[in-house]
Amino acid sequence: MKLDKEEKKLLKSYEKGEWKSIKDFEKKKLEYQRYAKNTAAKNKRINIRLTERDLANLKAKSLEEGMPYQTLVASIIHKYISGKFKEI
Repeated sequence: MKLDKEEKKLLKSYEKGEWKSIKDFEKKKLEYQRYAKNTAAKNKRINIRLTERDLANLKAKSLEEGMPYQTLVASIIHKYISGKFKEI
């Protein structure tokens, strides 16, 4: 079986022991499914003005996270208002 670059990176990370099991996986899975459902249920639109720099940084961060920047913003807002936003 031939692995691509990303698959090799993941395998190497796993073999180094960098992956951790999630405690109470089913509960966490349901929590993230709710996040996805709530984020996907978009029925209102807002407009917001940002600096070009902030928008560029937001778009870069969304690429790192693998999601559209609007989805990232909606997720951040949802986590903040539900009290689950944690600064790193």
